[in-house]
Amino acid sequence: MLRNSFNRFFPIPRYLLAPSFGLDISDESLKFVGLVSVRDGIRIGRFGERAIPEGIIESGKIKDQKRLVEVLSLLRQRDGVRFVRVSMPEEQVYLFRLRLEKEGLENVREGIELSLEEHVPIAAADSIFDYQILAEDSRSLELQVAAIQKSVVESYLSVFTDSGLSVGSLELEAQAICRAVVRDGDMGTYMIVDFGQTRTGIFIISSGAAVFTSTLDIGGRALSGMIMKNFNVSLPEAEKMKKEYGLSRNAKNKEIFSVLLNTASVLRDEISKHFLYWYTHKDEEGKSRPPIKKIILCGGDANLIGLSDYLSVSLKTKTELADVWVNILEPGKSIPEIPKRRSLAFAAALGLALGDFERD
Repeated sequence: MLRNSFNRFFPIPRYLLAPSFGLDISDESLKFVGLVSVRDGIRIGRFGERAIPEGIIESGKIKDQKRLVEVLSLLRQRDGVRFVRVSMPEEQVYLFRLRLEKEGLENVREGIELSLEEHVPIAAADSIFDYQILAEDSRSLELQVAAIQKSVVESYLSVFTDSGLSVGSLELEAQAICRAVVRDGDMGTYMIVDFGQTRTGIFIISSGAAVFTSTLDIGGRALSGMIMKNFNVSLPEAEKMKKEYGLSRNAKNKEIFSVLLNTASVLRDEISKHFLYWYTHKDEEGKSRPPIKKIILCGGDANLIGLSDYLSVSLKTKTELADVWVNILEPGKSIPEIPKRRSLAFAAALGLALGDFERD
């Protein structure tokens, strides 16, 4: 979603339709992955992660274009990245569901445009939007719509142009992660929790589409900060302790468990609120929402020891670490080049790169 509209507003010359890198950009880092088509399927090509200095991007908005151009130019020069599929910051994207009656409807996009300002705080003329058809009958269409300010898109496109990178698509981070961690063709309903360093994305995926997204200002760095504060240690030492002990409760790390539990319980409570909202609010047609089958954890700090068990028990919902290779590698046939623990941080980048292998 969004990438079809991107191509409509900013068409790409056919000679630029080359294999792309998935490029996941956040406030503090960028991750890139290339996938290569081989005779027996897909294999991973070049991949990596680069830091983005503080103050360049804030809450998904570019604050210092010149410095971001420098970061992206190095990516092109040192890592050979030329063509990219890019995720848009969830903080800047609005999602809503819309039903359009077919009677008198000549153009779906025009129908959405007429209703857009009823659902998002952006003037239709100042937005870029796209949609996905969720259901259709003889009388109406049920759509999932994503909208973003045109100025946000243009600011990203400007830095890519100045960096010498060609953008093949822009799309929701949630949709990219869905493509990576939910098996192709699975129409179930899942909650995805993307637990990163400084923020956590909570997404609900249903029938293959992102139908709800939310961002929390909490991440793995908050856990490290609590360890630093309570045990008077440096950040590297706090990171080491966090990874070594996590939320595993035993005599040896009883104190660390108690410290980390304070922050983990905040995350649990926020997830619980989103569960409650999902089940207590009817959809736009007044129907009950489908049950969430399980929670899927991804993100750089999702592999915190004991986190999935803690959420599973406290929320009474099956919780598991994402398999980011489910739509790339056949089980038992290939060994991923990115270790399991590290691969969770590359879910969005892998999902973006997979866009090369599906039809628009």
